[in-house]
This record gives sequence, structure tokens and C-alpha cells, in this order.
Amino acid sequence: MAKASSNKSKKKKTSRAAVLFSVIAVLLIAFSIAALSKFGSRFTYPREFEQEVLISSREYGLDPDLVFAVIRTESHFEPKAVSHAGAEGLMQIMPVTAEWIAWRRGYTHEREKVFEPAYNIDMGCYLLSYLLDYYKNDLILAVAAYNAGAGSVDDWLKQSEASSGENLDIPFTETKNYVEKVLDSYEKYKLKRG
Repeated sequence: MAKASSNKSKKKKTSRAAVLFSVIAVLLIAFSIAALSKFGSRFTYPREFEQEVLISSREYGLDPDLVFAVIRTESHFEPKAVSHAGAEGLMQIMPVTAEWIAWRRGYTHEREKVFEPAYNIDMGCYLLSYLLDYYKNDLILAVAAYNAGAGSVDDWLKQSEASSGENLDIPFTETKNYVEKVLDSYEKYKLKRG
């Protein structure tokens, strides 16, 4: 009889340990999921080079979330990125565009600085601000022009009945996909602000 009682006691202890282990496992899983959903977006939608982005976006009247979205789409936050077309740095500035930006701003472009985050972000923000002004704050047209150039967007507008980006059928798949990625990232950055 004592042996049966001892077995029941061991089974109860084993059962309690199993329940306790299960509860701890469930809590750890729940905590992990919560942590991943909260912090995972910081990896998917990073805010690297935040100080540089904040300084330049403030200077040119841009929403920093838009700048982060452009950087994420252009270079995935890789300062030394070079595209197949030759665009360089975080915001993927073409050398001829960098020369034009420097000329418009009254200084000589320092080619060796194009991979420095502050310099590249400043140039990219200037360009983005210029395009938003040129297209009267039409975000779709400005973002399309950032990718394909203002000349291409102007041509598309002439060949189309569209007067805004919302109605424009972008004929280049790369630019169409680019605009969608930037706008999607922009919305996600705005949602995850803070």
C-alpha cells in the first residue's frame, strides 16, 4: 500500500512538473512572438543613419519616413552600394546627378565623398525635395522621377491623359515596381514610427 501511495505521489510530482514546464514553454513562446513582432519591424524597416536622415530631411522639408523608405528601397542601407547603372551610395545618386545637384547648390561635387552617409543623404534629400517641388508635391510622380528621371516622367505625362501620378500608367516595369516599393515602405515606416 505504501508503494502505491509513493507511486501516486511521484506521478503527481511528475504531472505538476510537466504542467509547470508547459506553462513556462507557452510563456516563452508568447514572449518571443511579442518581441519579434515589436522588434522585428526594426530589422525589416530599419532607421539606420537616423541622425543624418533627420538633419537633411529637416533642412529640405521632407518626412524622414519617406527618406528611410527611399534608402531602404534604393540600397537597403548599404553605404557603399553601387547599382548596375552606376548609381552610388545609400540614396543611389548617379554621378551626373551628383554633379548637377552640386552645381545647383553652388559647390563642386566631391566624388570621393559620395559614399559618406551624411553627404549622400544630403544630396538624395535635395533631389527628392526638388522633385516634390517640381511635381507640385505629387508623391508618385516625384518618386517615379527619382528612379527614372524627370525627363522620362515628363514624357509619360505628355503621352498620357494623366495629370497626376495616381492616374499615370508608368510604362517601365522597374519604375512601376520601384514606386510601389517606396510607397509601401513609406506607409510601413509611418505606422511603425517611434
